[in-house]
Amino acid sequence: MIEGRITKQISNQYRVTANGEDYVCGARGKFRNLGLSPLVGDIVKVNDNTLTIEEILPRKNELDRPVVSNVDIALIVTSVKKPDLSLSLLDKELSVVLANDIKPVICLTKLDLLNKKEINELKPLIKYYKKIGILLTDNKHLGKLKKILKNNLVVLTGQTGAGKSSLLNKLDKKLNLETKPISVVLNRGVHTTRHTEIYKIGKIYFVDTPGFSALDLKNIDSEKLKETFLEFSKYNCDFKDCNHLKEKRCKVIDAVSKGEILPSRYINYTRFIKECHENNRKLYK
Repeated sequence: MIEGRITKQISNQYRVTANGEDYVCGARGKFRNLGLSPLVGDIVKVNDNTLTIEEILPRKNELDRPVVSNVDIALIVTSVKKPDLSLSLLDKELSVVLANDIKPVICLTKLDLLNKKEINELKPLIKYYKKIGILLTDNKHLGKLKKILKNNLVVLTGQTGAGKSSLLNKLDKKLNLETKPISVVLNRGVHTTRHTEIYKIGKIYFVDTPGFSALDLKNIDSEKLKETFLEFSKYNCDFKDCNHLKEKRCKVIDAVSKGEILPSRYINYTRFIKECHENNRKLYK
């Protein structure tokens, strides 16, 4: 029996990578009976005589866009200009990532396009996100970024034009340096199939998709959403079920008024809570 990770799936065949070797495997019929399908990213045990997946080890997370499991890090590539920084999108990305038990890493791009005033306005934001426990770097400090991502399974997310493909090019000089869609950068050409695959770039494992193709909160309830706003946890409200909206003596609201919580973070939280409630109403109609 060998243990490895599923790094590619096409139909009912799985490529399992173990000890630097690739094995093309099938899966036991028992998984279908259990309502369980092997996923790219799964750590599995394989019968090395029959090349059959015998066991799927417990997953720490599971995504449906992309279809992958056991993701370690979501690299949130965030442009500060052209396209302009969107704190609403950034906070939603952070919430979706944290709700799925994935470690977020913000990578800022296009800092060279900012003037001195804009740089000074950005500094408090950077300080705030670092203070609440979010790892943050930029595309200039590649050594630091490689160290953070090393030996981890990574998905990328970020708005169109933020520089995801360019960042991959910088991480591996052997890739095509012309900015193209990520599938082309990884020498896959245009997608003709809908399978998921893991690629190794240097010592980093990337899922072959730009990341979350639909950043919505449909699978996140209001309680889980609160947990993704990490700074809220330090404030103990009088009511344990406080939603931090209109409740009296809410410590979070008080912290916002005192400037301890970034106003944009709180505004985005209230918007996301509303979205969660609307999703729940649709679900139970």
